[in-house]
Amino acid sequence: MITPDARPRMSTRFHMQFEPAQDSWLLLFAEGIVQLNAPAAEILQRCDGRRTVDDIVAELEIVFAQAPLHDDVVVFLSQALQHGWLQQA
Repeated sequence: MITPDARPRMSTRFHMQFEPAQDSWLLLFAEGIVQLNAPAAEILQRCDGRRTVDDIVAELEIVFAQAPLHDDVVVFLSQALQHGWLQQA
């Protein structure tokens, strides 16, 4: 589980890239590719090691004009950590 004050960042083993032909973001790594949905891409783009989980949630609530998003974001970030997509700074 990720804490509200954690500062997640993308693992160096993964790279995000927008694919215009598919009109979606991809998460690229040596073993394959993960096609991200829009909310997942929005979350991962904010995982820069500077923003806390609470900062990310606050930004997303503004972008999507929807609240509360905290629980959904925390669940996704926890899963991304388990997959190795993220590291905690």
